[in-house]
Amino acid sequence: MKHPKRLLFLLALTITCASAQTEKGHISPETIIKSDIEPAAKHRYTISIQKDQFVILKVNQMEADVEVVTYDPSGTRLETFDGPNSIEHITIGSETSGDYSLEITSLEENDTGMYSITVVETRKRATAQAGKVDEIFSAWDTDHTPGASVAVMKEGKIIFSKGYGMATLEYDVPITPATIFHIASVSKQFTAFSILLLQDEGKLSLDDDIRTYIPEVPDFGTTITLRHLASHTSGLRDQWNLLAMAGWRLDDVITTEQVLKLVSRQKELNFQPGEKYTYCNTGFTLLAEVVARVSGKSFPEFTEEQIFKPLGMKNTLFYDDHERIVPNRAYSYGSSEDGYEKRVLSYAIAGATSLFTTVEDLSLWADNFRTLKVGNAGIVEEMNTPYVLNNGETFGGALGQFVGEYKGLKEIQHGGADAGYRTYLARFPDQNVAVSVFSNDGGFNSGAMAHKVTDVFLSDLLIEDVKSTDSEMADVPLDDTILERYIGNYEMDAGFIAKITSEDQHLFFQTTGGKNKLLARNENTFYIPNADVVFNFENITEEKAATLRVEADGETYPGKRIAPFEPSSVDLSEYEGEYFSEELLTTYTFKEVDGKLMAQHIRHSDFELIPEKPDAFRSTTWFFGQVEFLRNEKNEITGCQASSGRVQNLRFKKVGNE
Repeated sequence: MKHPKRLLFLLALTITCASAQTEKGHISPETIIKSDIEPAAKHRYTISIQKDQFVILKVNQMEADVEVVTYDPSGTRLETFDGPNSIEHITIGSETSGDYSLEITSLEENDTGMYSITVVETRKRATAQAGKVDEIFSAWDTDHTPGASVAVMKEGKIIFSKGYGMATLEYDVPITPATIFHIASVSKQFTAFSILLLQDEGKLSLDDDIRTYIPEVPDFGTTITLRHLASHTSGLRDQWNLLAMAGWRLDDVITTEQVLKLVSRQKELNFQPGEKYTYCNTGFTLLAEVVARVSGKSFPEFTEEQIFKPLGMKNTLFYDDHERIVPNRAYSYGSSEDGYEKRVLSYAIAGATSLFTTVEDLSLWADNFRTLKVGNAGIVEEMNTPYVLNNGETFGGALGQFVGEYKGLKEIQHGGADAGYRTYLARFPDQNVAVSVFSNDGGFNSGAMAHKVTDVFLSDLLIEDVKSTDSEMADVPLDDTILERYIGNYEMDAGFIAKITSEDQHLFFQTTGGKNKLLARNENTFYIPNADVVFNFENITEEKAATLRVEADGETYPGKRIAPFEPSSVDLSEYEGEYFSEELLTTYTFKEVDGKLMAQHIRHSDFELIPEKPDAFRSTTWFFGQVEFLRNEKNEITGCQASSGRVQNLRFKKVGNE
């Protein structure tokens, strides 16, 4: 699965790897450490821990955005902590006595900020499984923060379930395993399963054209099947990106009717169906609508009758009415300067999201893949089978879920993230084990936490990842004449410009936030220390590399060399004007303000367009990504096309330009 945003995140996360490390001293339980940290700076602290202890520290990002990495006394990396909340809870479980290390790296691009470090608690490390899970969720086991709910199902029995933290901060209601959460995109597997139930009844086929059931979907000149929709291979543009580009806020009331109207106006696909994988929520909204039209019942009614009731999921429903009262539900939160604030969610749309359930109810669903109380073996096999692209390749995506491995075990999983909800369901079919983790804290990493729980209950079966130390890293010395082959700008397919420079007989990867030192494995291959990012320079002609291939997080991203470009040479006034989209029925105004090209929309805050190459800009907001301006034969600007990962080449016409 290729995720351009993931690549950009990895590169941004490691931007300070080349920075000089400052030894800041020793952490003791009695003191509070405060420090300023500059952009691209790295601080290192030590803390003495005895064998078999569990230590909780709190890093308060008062004015700084930092990443924290922990190391054991031998220098082996233990864990990375980097959530969006202002408070980072750092935990260390010691296996040996000695000085453990905290490495704090600034992720700020421009400003110096302050952080503090406090030792919250030191206690004996747990030995029982329940105690080990309590350690995992210790930072959320409070009466004043959002929290989490967790359940572990094995062969039809819940062998662990517990709640941590608060379901509502306003009324001091604690989370329990019976607390109802919005589980976001984990909902998608229920939508796919519903389609398969109808297929089993002979009422439709996964290979049917979507326009057979929803003729409002435009005719793009190619067939989009229900299978394409259920596997994220349809090429349709994503509904959330389209809504944001059209002026919606994601905390607005959003309905299926609005999405259908927006889809009906689209003129192009991102790609031909079956050619690629790009995560697409639109497909599952359409599938839920197919279920409703074919069954003659609303999607919530169908799933209640055909899935939830037979499985005994008494606290589960699809939520398509934003005014409906649901007792015992958790509300979602995110961090603020003063602690926490509400993350409002008003979706009135189901299929891609909006399943309300508990960890215990979801465990009943997970166990159905073993017991087949609903459906049959054919349905389960089809649902669990990875989709094959037109070129014969697979990418791990099945129907509404993903198939892969975790530490040597087959894992079928899906995560979810809407507003402040963070959810994850992992099934390990060969062990008949399922792990469900829900949270109402926007800074919570549900997938990582679910895997930590898996480590506790399946420890004897796991193949541990090999951890490396700094001392194991190679750096082959290379002459400047070799490094000169690689200096320049490369346009990556992932949608950004990689700028490669040279200094002190080393290459550097340059971004607006700073520069990142690359170490050489050999003459053509370089890597970022302490990060899963490798740069391969290829197709060297006339002493210049023509292409660059970046490997990150198990994926490959190609790029090609482009001509040097100086942003200050761009006449920003040339791009001023109003730009209208027929597909979105909305207008943006581009205007030069204080030497910057700003995009203005009546429902959004202004955002900047930053030149990256001739007539091409990147934006400072998530939903507008990149903008390429279009010219006619007279070299006049006639419009632009905007892309944002899940939406490609959406056109805007310049108003008044015929």
